[in-house]
Amino acid sequence: MVTVHHRTVSIDGLDIFYREAGPADALVLLLLHGYPSSSHMFRHLIPALAGQYRVIAPDHIGFGRSSAPSVDEFEYTFAALAGVTGRFLSTIGVTQYTIYVQDYGAPVGWRLALNEPTAVVGVISQNGNAYEEGFVPSFWDPIWADAAERTTETRDALRPALGREAVEWQYTHGVPDVTTVDPDAWEHDLALLARPGQDDVQLALFRDYATNRDLYPAVHEWLRTSQVPVLAIWGRDDEIFAAAGATAFTRDAPDARVELVDGGHFLLESDLDQVADTITDWLRTTDRSA
Repeated sequence: MVTVHHRTVSIDGLDIFYREAGPADALVLLLLHGYPSSSHMFRHLIPALAGQYRVIAPDHIGFGRSSAPSVDEFEYTFAALAGVTGRFLSTIGVTQYTIYVQDYGAPVGWRLALNEPTAVVGVISQNGNAYEEGFVPSFWDPIWADAAERTTETRDALRPALGREAVEWQYTHGVPDVTTVDPDAWEHDLALLARPGQDDVQLALFRDYATNRDLYPAVHEWLRTSQVPVLAIWGRDDEIFAAAGATAFTRDAPDARVELVDGGHFLLESDLDQVADTITDWLRTTDRSA
């Protein structure tokens, strides 16, 4: 049985909680979670991959068991989250790695790659967007409106996304059999979202999300010039990031492997075995040299 370690390191006065397993000298897989989850979303994937790989899954600042300072104490932007993550990797001595990005993990991962282009030697995107085609307008239009108008009204229009119905929906939409999704997953997230100040934290990140679109041309250029191997494994019925966001990777990474699975946004909850098997096969057959 694989042993998973639960660790915390201090970065600039902030505690970063992370899960780690696998051989210390193996290829590093850096798992970067999305909203509203944490490294908790990888609780089953880590043991499935750690037999051959060193798997590391940190909680972003404001999420999970990492520090969650108020918006007055920390600037909640994706650039800031990526900066902390980069310093975290330096602190634990990781210099090269394959990234697994989902949802918010994608803009954090893209910034890591752009800041240190040779550090990222592979990309696994599980509903982690990098293309305009990936945005489902019905979900994203209110977020774009808030980023553009920055009014109390547009900000308040996003508050329902913090509630029970919206969080549960993120886990269950697009899933053929919702009884395969463990309710503890969204209950875990809701408990953390209920902490004082979390509404301001999450609304700040909603408003900052528009900055990620500005990075996409640079991300595409990095994919083309680095020829980094890409696996896009996607819940085809995700109503946040459409399947077109997965197939779009082949424009800039022609050899990218694209796998569309009958599922939704949090694919690990309903299709863990298929995702783990696909990742293992891809890692085994892909040249990941820097």
